[in-house]
Amino acid sequence: MRDRDIVVGQHSIEEALKNPLREHYLLVTTSESLQEFAQKTKINPKTLDLEIKLLPSHEVQEEAKKLYSEFEFTYHRVPSNMFLVTSPLPLKDLTWLMEELEKKPSKILCLDQVTDAHNAAAILRTAAFFGVDALMVSMKGSFGAGPQFHRIASGASEFIPIVKVASLPRALTKLENTGVLVVGLSEHASAEGIQRHKDQSLCLVLGAEDLGLSHAVSRILSKTISLQAVGPIKSLNVSVAAALAMEKFFSPETT
Repeated sequence: MRDRDIVVGQHSIEEALKNPLREHYLLVTTSESLQEFAQKTKINPKTLDLEIKLLPSHEVQEEAKKLYSEFEFTYHRVPSNMFLVTSPLPLKDLTWLMEELEKKPSKILCLDQVTDAHNAAAILRTAAFFGVDALMVSMKGSFGAGPQFHRIASGASEFIPIVKVASLPRALTKLENTGVLVVGLSEHASAEGIQRHKDQSLCLVLGAEDLGLSHAVSRILSKTISLQAVGPIKSLNVSVAAALAMEKFFSPETT
């Protein structure tokens, strides 16, 4: 795990700066962008406990290139000429998730084979909108968080813990054995509804856009459901499908 994270996008930076789980080191920006940021967020730069480096816009980008390379991120032009160097968010494990489930009914989203960081970030942003409590992924074969991920997630990274497990099938089986309703989204399933007990925790499992759910995950799911098309297009981008599925299962009317 990297010992430094880079956050870009003014809204994402704002939420990161408010997160007590992070330790902040450096904010690189232009004087104009810092002033704009202060006006939009009402955050007084003088109150921030970190180094602020003010540079001309082209030097902000050069500094970003250098630090992206140092921390092994792929460089993309930094929006708003501003980026934050901070500590990574702590990852959670299955033990943590099981302890959370003992405290209260939870809404869990599980991504199986979703490797595209853009899609994963868009899904995370929607998950924050629907009040999802945790995002579960495999330690292998999943997306990586980085500057572009944080930008597209638009601050959602700060609110939804990411749970990494060694085996999704084993983790999902354990959740189901403890009373969690585990439901997979699959184009091969029926459109029938599911029976959910009041205050029962629910885990919604989504597969990759091109591959769908993995065979290992599919074979342990006792409940699957599909989104039924009413028009000529039968498939959706995974982030759009995730949004529709979360509306179906995680909206206030269904929880």
